[in-house]
This record gives sequence, structure tokens and C-alpha cells, in this order.
Amino acid sequence: MRTLHKFHGGVHPPEHKTESSRLPIAAAPLPQRLVVPLRQHIGNPAIPIVKVGDHVLKGQMIGAADGFISVAVHAPTSGTVSAIELHAVPHPSGLPDLCITIEADGEDRWTERQPLDYQTADPDAVRALLRDAGIVGLGGAVFPAYVKLNPDQQKIKTLILNGAECEPWITSDDLLMRERATEIVSGVKIMAHLMQPEEVLIGIEDNKPEAIAAMQAACQGTGFAVVTAPVLYPSGGEKQLIKLLTGKEVPSGQRPINIGVLCSNTGTAYTVHRAVYHGEAVISRIITITGNVTKPQNFEALIGTPLGELVQLAGGARPDTSHFILGGPMMGFDLLNHLDAPLTKAINCVIAASPALFPPKPAAMPCIRCTQCAQACPCDLQPQELFWFSQSKNFDKARAYNLFDCIECGCCDYVCPSHIPLVSYFRYTKSEIAAQDREKMAAEQARQRFEFKQMREEREKAEKAARMAEKAATAAAAKAAAAASGVEDPITAAKQAAIQAAVERAKAKKAEAAAALPPSPQPSPAGGEGVNNTEPS
Repeated sequence: MRTLHKFHGGVHPPEHKTESSRLPIAAAPLPQRLVVPLRQHIGNPAIPIVKVGDHVLKGQMIGAADGFISVAVHAPTSGTVSAIELHAVPHPSGLPDLCITIEADGEDRWTERQPLDYQTADPDAVRALLRDAGIVGLGGAVFPAYVKLNPDQQKIKTLILNGAECEPWITSDDLLMRERATEIVSGVKIMAHLMQPEEVLIGIEDNKPEAIAAMQAACQGTGFAVVTAPVLYPSGGEKQLIKLLTGKEVPSGQRPINIGVLCSNTGTAYTVHRAVYHGEAVISRIITITGNVTKPQNFEALIGTPLGELVQLAGGARPDTSHFILGGPMMGFDLLNHLDAPLTKAINCVIAASPALFPPKPAAMPCIRCTQCAQACPCDLQPQELFWFSQSKNFDKARAYNLFDCIECGCCDYVCPSHIPLVSYFRYTKSEIAAQDREKMAAEQARQRFEFKQMREEREKAEKAARMAEKAATAAAAKAAAAASGVEDPITAAKQAAIQAAVERAKAKKAEAAAALPPSPQPSPAGGEGVNNTEPS
């Protein structure tokens, strides 16, 4: 049995998993209208390659990747593009974003699908397929998978599949592993083929016995190890799971790849399988609808489906519902706009919140320096210190205390007896530091451009002076040589000869023009014009 390594801190909030895990995954019906955001991943949003009025097929690319950190987006069904405009999207800011709206024709016709034999294909071709299929990390980070699955960056020793799903209320990964374990393991094989790791570990919390059994059965004969971990939030955090399974710690400011580890999500592995074996782009995902609804359940829904329609599939929200949470209660965010915001690749859960399920937090009180937040922090930070630095806007100190190692898991908020919204302070401070860094970078770039311009102007001025000095020195040397030999200055003589030659050419041309003119008519003796008086009458 594999030895586990405990990470620092962690909490154990009520799980609320059984509410939505009793029923199997249900297929959501085809909506009449789908709104597909072009920004569903970290990096540059996709560029629309269709226009209003175009008819598209299911799985057809409608937005192409823009740059290295970007992937494509696709039509979730067949229909007509009715709009390319700003629309409400599920984002903490509540701001709209550019989306492509498709009116479904009801036929749900697929575009041509082309599977790929990954074992004989060039690895770059496999990664290009993942990019064009829109594969991203479905654990929440939505980082382009084709960039992550690049062994040129560094040798990978351990490939970890994250099936912990530690966040309360969410069960989408649990149900996916229970029902589609074979396809998930198939996707892991493709990842392992690209990365060539020494070992593959699949981490699952021990509150998912059905998922553990299904994944163990699917991994028979593969050499992949399914590792059961005790329930402790946030064991599903990337760095925490790496420490838990391998004992390795990711150094501050670095990434797992720097220590030879790569982490991926179960949902990502499943979409890799669908893309390679079936030629299917990411046009749907599993989402948990739970909380204050009549019938909590997991649904496989098309990307672009209005979230309100998914809530209705779960029986609708009860009358005392106060608001909706996207993601889990620890790291999720309140939906600020209407439920017509569409499902995206990043959304794995919608929780209908009520005062009974999520009582309002009491007003924040002063920090009592109890250090419970430091004891609970899984990143081994000092949240109380970071809070004081954030309050005083001492951003240099906050950076020095490794603020950017904070994963915003909410453990400090959860245990704080003063009910201080610590994570909100940390997010604010991070954004301020990032803004300052951008300003410094812009100022540095402007300074470099100015200095380069000055250097270029001085260089051009020096080159011009050098050319003039060289020309003057050559002329002086020629005059001195001519004077010494008693011969006329060759440069002056050459100029005079050129002038004389030009004068001679002008005279010759003038003479030729005069010779070519016809003779002028001669007047008759009687004063008549044009009459030849010598001819007989």
C-alpha cells in the first residue's frame, strides 16, 4: 500500500455529497438556443470564424485558437448563428463577454468526425488535435491541455489524475468515475503516451467507494495506481494532492512541472479520450445541480445551455432560494447576473442557496490574533499577517510573505472566529499588486523604447559624422597628392570634364533637332503664296 504524506492544515466542512449522488447522470435535453462564450479558458479568447446567418453543424469549430495559450470553441448542436455579441456569462465580475448565439434546428447533426491513432501519429499532431478540439482542464483552471501535455518543457516523472473532488456539494467527477471509468483510463493512457512518465497515480478521496472500485477495475493491467486518500479539504488542490501522494512540495513561486509532476483532472482525461477515439470536440460537460432544489442531480449538458434551464431540470429552486453559487461554497462565487448565463467548460456545479443552507455570515469583528487561520492554511502561510498587510496596503510585505502562494481555498475564512472575509482581502491585494506590476512593466518598456531611440539617433549621428569626415579626408588627400605632383586636382578635372561633356551633348541634340525641321516656304516675286510662276500657263 502506498504511503501517504499529510499536507499542512486543511478543514473538514460538511460534505453534502449524497444529495446529488443518489441518481445517475441524466442527459439534459437540447435547448432551443445556445450561447457559446469565446472565452472559456485561460489565455486569449477564441476568434470567431463564423458570421451571423451561417448554418453550423454539431461539433463544428466556430472560434479558432488565438495564440499559444488558447483553444478552439465549437457549436454544441446544429443550427443557425443568430448573433455574435456581448452576453451575460458566469463570472465573478458579472460583466458580459463576447458570445456566439446559435438557434438550434432540432436535427442535432454532427460535422464530420475524424478519430486519430495516437500510437502511430506524431505527438505534435495529437497535441494539435487537443487544441483544435478545445480540450482544457475541467477541474476549474481551464488551462489548455495541449500546452500542459508538452514533454519538451521538462521530464515528467509522475502523472497524477485528480479525482479527489474535495469541495462540498459537488459530485460531477464522482459520477463520471462511477459511470465512465473505462473512458477516463483510456484518456490517461493517451496522456501517458505523450508525457512518458515513470508512474501514473490516480488520487480519490475515500468518501467515493463506488468511484474507487470502478477506477480500480478499469486500471487492471495498466500499471496505473489508484490511491485512496482520507477526506480533508482541500486535498484536491494541485499542490496539496502532490504532497499527499508523493511527499514532494512545489517550491514557492514554481509549478509542479518544475519538480517533475503533472496533474490533470478526470473530466479532462475523459474529453481527451472522446477527442482522440471519436473525433469529438468539447461541446458538453457533467454539471451538478444541487442545494435548495427539488431533485438534486448530475446532468450532461451542452456548453451554452442557460443555467436556468438546468436548475429547472433539477425540479427548480424552492421559493426561499436567496441566490445561486457557481462551483462549491468554499471556492465558488455568487452568480451576480440572471440565470440566462450559459454553461461553460469551467462550471461544474450550481448550488441553489437559502438562508437555512447558507446562513448569512455575522458582521466581521477585529482580528483577535488567535492564529487559527495559520493552523488551517494548506499552503503554510500566515493569513493574519497577510490580512494586516492588505488592510494597510503594504503590498511589498504581502508579496514578501508569499501572498501569491495562496490558492484562495477559503480555509482561513471557514475557521476565523471573527468572521473576517480574509480571501476577499487577499484577492483585492493580488489584483492591486498585479496592476502595479503591469504599470511598472509598461513604464519599463517605455523607458527601454526611449533609451533605444536615443541610442539609435546618437548612432546615426555618429555614423553620419564619420562618413562626412571620411569624405573630407579623402578629398584633402587627393588635393595634396595633386599639388605634390603638379597635376590638376583630379576631382575638379573630372567635374569639369563631366560639365563639358554635358554641354557638348546638349549642342549635338540641338543641331539634330534643327536639321530634322522641314524648310520654310519661299514667297513669290508677285507676293503670292505657294504659286510656282515658272510653270507654263
